Amino acid sequence: MAERARPSHLPRVGHPVRRQRLLSVASLVVLLVFVGRLVMVQGVDAAELSAEALAGRLTTASVSTERADIVDRNGVVLATSVQRYHVVVNQEELAGWMRAENGHITAEGPLDAARILAPILGVSESELAAELVGDRTYVYIAKYVTPETWELIDDEDIAGISRESASLRIYPNGSVAGNVIGFMGGRSDQPGTFGNAGIELALEDTLVGEDGSITYERGGGGTVIPTGILDEVAARPGDTVVLSVDSDIQYQVQQIVDDAVAKTGASAGIVIVEDVKSGEIYALADSDTVDPNEPGESDADDRGSRAVSTVFEPGSTAKVITMAAAIEEGTATPTSKYVAPYEYTTENGQTFKDSHEHADQPLTLAGILVSSSNTGTIQVGQELDLATRYEYLSAFGFGSATDVGLPGESGGILRDWQNWDGRTEYAVLYGQGVSVTALQTAQVYQTIANGGVRVQPTVVSGYESADGTFTPRETQDETRVISEETADDLMRMLEDVTAEGTGGNARIDGYRVAGKTGTAQVFGSDGKQNGTVASFVGIAPADDPRIVVSVIMFDPKTSIWGGEVAAPVFRDVATFTLQSLGVPPSTGKADPYPTTWE
Repeated sequence: MAERARPSHLPRVGHPVRRQRLLSVASLVVLLVFVGRLVMVQGVDAAELSAEALAGRLTTASVSTERADIVDRNGVVLATSVQRYHVVVNQEELAGWMRAENGHITAEGPLDAARILAPILGVSESELAAELVGDRTYVYIAKYVTPETWELIDDEDIAGISRESASLRIYPNGSVAGNVIGFMGGRSDQPGTFGNAGIELALEDTLVGEDGSITYERGGGGTVIPTGILDEVAARPGDTVVLSVDSDIQYQVQQIVDDAVAKTGASAGIVIVEDVKSGEIYALADSDTVDPNEPGESDADDRGSRAVSTVFEPGSTAKVITMAAAIEEGTATPTSKYVAPYEYTTENGQTFKDSHEHADQPLTLAGILVSSSNTGTIQVGQELDLATRYEYLSAFGFGSATDVGLPGESGGILRDWQNWDGRTEYAVLYGQGVSVTALQTAQVYQTIANGGVRVQPTVVSGYESADGTFTPRETQDETRVISEETADDLMRMLEDVTAEGTGGNARIDGYRVAGKTGTAQVFGSDGKQNGTVASFVGIAPADDPRIVVSVIMFDPKTSIWGGEVAAPVFRDVATFTLQSLGVPPSTGKADPYPTTWE
């Protein structure tokens, strides 16, 4: 078939006219694409792209605050943070350092830098030189140097030497109240970054506060854009913790207990001084108290507070609870009559003895307490049912932590009366078969001295914010345990313990004193006796109670009796405290109950 002829008026493919039309169409398509993209950028993606660009320019930095102070009740600083610096070297930069004076090179490179810096830092020149040589860009050569030391270093203008800000926690009074304050801990490369014991641990969040932040725009060179975004969230400084502790009393008490441990050969000692009305602790002292500046120098057992963590059988100091229960329940009065033998066997066949062999003694209830008779106390307590015995032990605070404000506090051991065996149900009447802390023993006598009302003890008075506002620490509501009349009876009985009984060594010239001695055996896990606890808990002045002092001596060698080992410590501690507080001497005379009935 012959090829169909093309109309003569149509151009052939490749004809100049056709190519021009095709190019025009292509140009139009490209233009439309660019226009569309421009519309998208300007009208649709503009906000998103702007936000991305801004985000790339924004930088946020954390703003921290110094850890707040810990002070005593009079504002004496016991823990504070100070400005320090870590000294850093850029080894590469230091390698090219030269110092010229009067046209002469006077120092050059790491070796001369070591010669200059070693005496400032107090280190060996050769050892420092070894740290300065190398190709690393960030190496610590000294940590926690003072601002004065850094100024000396900075004045030398050594290339590659710079500083890094740091904060150091210091304790200006050394070991004074170290067991209360605690100390700082942290990783090996960041020591002292968080509380590790005591108040430093218990009130970490209060002391640290909250970090703030600053967000700003920066230009290409990393500089701040003056007209850019600047957003600040202020840091909230921590609150100063105000302790109830009096540092002068605390210092003196620590000296007294350390001396007592040395003289008696005891393994450890505890002394607590508490305000009768408020429950505030003036002193809480453990022998061999840790120095928070050097916690590693103390044995692990000495880094906390035994006063709140170590438990023991209270012994005869707990007999006052049995007397309180008997008077309050109406089964006895201070003048009720008993015969206390050396050895006494209960209805269930359990035999108990007094500490010293003696003939039968005609004693009143007051006389049983004054002479600290076990057999007499059991006769008094057996008139109370088991639930009542447990109720009074619990009401006086046994078996429950006091929430004094320190970590690691034990609630002691007070088993439910339904779990008592045939011996324990009587042993608890004279302070065995139950375990307590030194602070819990103090609480029993605080309750009696305060007219029968128990208040929560505390080592923290409150918190002071950065603007000076003081907020008292919230404590539990006070609890009436016994009537005021029963408390008055007990005070008269306890005062006679120091006047005529086992607590004679606790007497203080010019002040009437009430209190009770205690000696308890300590048994190991094998059931064998492996030590003793000698104690005295006292109240002064007895006629107008201001302080309670609890003294606990563990495993003394010179004597096992609380009246011989612990009562003299009470006397020395109470004498100093009463004078420090300006408590006037007692007026009037004691009015003791009769102790015998023949």
